[in-house]
Amino acid sequence: RKRNPLPPNGTRTSSSARRSIFTRGRGRPRSNMLKRYIHNRERHFATLDDNRKVQPFDWGTEFITDHPNGDDPRKLFSEYAKTSVEHSDEYFFLPEISDFKFEISDKGHDVTWTSGIATPSEENNTVYASYFPNGKNKKSAVVILPHWNAKAGTYFDLCKVFNKVGVSALRMTMPYHEERKPPETERADYLVPPNVGRTLQSLRQSVVDARAAVTWLKQQGYEKIGIMGTSIGSCVGFFAFVHDMRIDAAVFNHVSGYPADVVWHGITTHHVKLGIGDNLSLDELREYWLPISPMSYIEKLSKLPPRPQRYIYGLYDLSFPVDLSQDTIRELRRHKVKHSEVKIPCGHYTLGEKPWVYYDGFKIVSFLRKHLK
Repeated sequence: RKRNPLPPNGTRTSSSARRSIFTRGRGRPRSNMLKRYIHNRERHFATLDDNRKVQPFDWGTEFITDHPNGDDPRKLFSEYAKTSVEHSDEYFFLPEISDFKFEISDKGHDVTWTSGIATPSEENNTVYASYFPNGKNKKSAVVILPHWNAKAGTYFDLCKVFNKVGVSALRMTMPYHEERKPPETERADYLVPPNVGRTLQSLRQSVVDARAAVTWLKQQGYEKIGIMGTSIGSCVGFFAFVHDMRIDAAVFNHVSGYPADVVWHGITTHHVKLGIGDNLSLDELREYWLPISPMSYIEKLSKLPPRPQRYIYGLYDLSFPVDLSQDTIRELRRHKVKHSEVKIPCGHYTLGEKPWVYYDGFKIVSFLRKHLK
């Protein structure tokens, strides 16, 4: 038989078991049968995308400085990472956006604006968002940040559920996705490529764009703003939450502290790791990507006024391996960050399958509805 080219990446589970298959942060499924089933489903879904291309490694110093002068890239990125984390309010600074445009068409309610971060791809520099207003309530709204390579129209159903419970929603298109995708790419690979500098710029741009979405909602008169991100959108939402006190509540759907570790160990990003090859070690990549690592800002979060925040992760996730999620939760506890934790006995892909998707949606919507009303 043809062997699966993706690594197995098993996850740790506790020997203790609970009766309920849906846990409230304490329980575990009763046997390893579900774990094996979920892992098989995860690997199956990971192999369905046959257009993943291994891109060549590049330092991408031009994405972090206007004047690359031949310095040692390792030294350059090490100093850049340290400075960016220490001055993260400047790193994720949102410049004034003066060209918000709102249009109503047959397709729906659309909002566009020029991104606060300029990239070499002209198409990527315009931000697109779909607006789902609740006609009776202008008090609360949620910014929705999709997962990596999300297709057009994804999360629209979630936005409509928010509408039904009295909350408006703004679903933002992430950089290099949909209308923002450069013509030379099939996927949104530029968001997390084996290019150190470009990945830093892409995630930084995502955060600035998300903060701009909050600005537009505030301009519409909304009093309370929530944010919800899934997978890479979860990381982006976390950075926005830490650096923007206008966001009143948040749900982070999939949790991981270091994107470098996700690339190294996750089955979804195996092609990115292949592109990096022997050019970098995991420790080096983790250091250079500290500005886009949630772990870098948990201490900062602990010093801010407390706000409602929920962290959701899968016990059998092979894309955001569960040990990385648990490390993040432990760090939140160590810094005494008050939060809600939801563990679901499924994986990254299977979280979008029945019945998990319904349970996940309930945990997202109920939490934000409660804290934004």
